[in-house]
Amino acid sequence: MTWLTTSSLTNKNIRLEPLSLEHISDLSVAVQDGNLWELWFTSVPNQDSVESYIKEALQKQDELNQLAFAVIDSNNDKAVGSTRFCNIDSKNKRLEIGYTWYAKSYQRTATNTICKLLLLQHAFETLDCIAVEFRTHIKNTASRKAIARLGAKQDGILRQHQQLKDGSYRDTVVFSILNSEWPSVKKKLSLKLNSYS
Repeated sequence: MTWLTTSSLTNKNIRLEPLSLEHISDLSVAVQDGNLWELWFTSVPNQDSVESYIKEALQKQDELNQLAFAVIDSNNDKAVGSTRFCNIDSKNKRLEIGYTWYAKSYQRTATNTICKLLLLQHAFETLDCIAVEFRTHIKNTASRKAIARLGAKQDGILRQHQQLKDGSYRDTVVFSILNSEWPSVKKKLSLKLNSYS
């Protein structure tokens, strides 16, 4: 058994279940809600590449480098987005939360707060992580602000970290939350979640 095991994480409104080919149809619809693949600073599939996106995620999972989830609206049992544990370092009990996207109609709702609470709680309280990272494109200001609002601290910037499809280079901003910071972050996220109800 590996350190990071496949399991579903649940809240009364949102369920994170292991990503599988059964989610192709729902996610093909979800990406069209807002044409999410058109955002140049994200890695969201289009409706025709969802299957290969999922297969690649499953391959990374087999390599013990990632664990991908479908974000399920428990009210209608539809997949409305996806998120992952990635850059998994089981020896040092560190991982990153990334590859996160939601259908546009689920953005600016409680969905992201619920997902982050479920993922962070699992990382710190079940997996006993010492740190959880978040990474984003330096020009994705909305993502940077959202990560900071979680309570994550900026660690630094990886300059020319990745080459993009157009040949340009991405500078990546790295944030993290430490296990010692988790109790206060959890309280903050729980209070924020209460404000939605």
